[in-house]
Amino acid sequence: MQTRYAPITSRRMRPGTIVRQPVLETTPPVLPGDPATSVMSDLRQIPAVLVDPDVDIEAAMRIMIRRNVRSLFVVNVDNEILGLITATDLLGEKPMQHVARYGGGRSDIRVRDLMTPHARLEVLLMTEVEHARVGHVLATLSLAGRQHAMVVEADEQGHDVVRGVFSASQLEKQLGQPVSAGAPARTFAEIEAALAR
Repeated sequence: MQTRYAPITSRRMRPGTIVRQPVLETTPPVLPGDPATSVMSDLRQIPAVLVDPDVDIEAAMRIMIRRNVRSLFVVNVDNEILGLITATDLLGEKPMQHVARYGGGRSDIRVRDLMTPHARLEVLLMTEVEHARVGHVLATLSLAGRQHAMVVEADEQGHDVVRGVFSASQLEKQLGQPVSAGAPARTFAEIEAALAR
C-alpha cells in the first residue's frame, strides 16, 4: 500500500522577508595564559569565506559584510590559495594607488589587484599552535604587524591545508581589551559607508 502525501500549502513571499541566519555564539573570555586554540577560528568547525580573484572589490566588501569577516581567502577553482584580501586592503590606500598607477575607476579594480599573494603570506604550524598560549598569539601578531595569522597543518598526502585563523578583532573581543597589531581594524559601519559611495 502506497502512502499518499498532500502538497504543503504555499503563498507568495511578502515584501521585507529576510533570510534567517544563525545567532552568532558569544565567544568566551580568555586570558593571555589560555591555550592559543581557544582564540583560533577552527576551519573544521567554521567554513572559510572564499572569493574568486576576478571579483570586483565592491563585491568583495559586500561578501565581508554579509559573512561578518574582515578577510577573504582568494582561491582558484581547486580551492588553492592564491592570496588573502582584507578590509584594510579594500578601504585603505591600495585602491587609490591602483587607480593612480593604472587608471580606471574603483569599479575596475579586482581582488587580484589588491590581495596579498600567497608567496608573501606567512603561516603558523598547527603543531606549534597546539602548545602555544594566547599571549604567544598576541606577540606574533604584534611582531608581524598584522591583523590576521593563518595556521596550517598537513593533510593525508602531506599538503599544507589552512586549519585555522587568528584575528586581532577576535582577540580583542575575547580579551576584552584593545590589541595592537598592525593597522587598526575597520568596523562594518565604515565598510558599509564605503560601499554607499
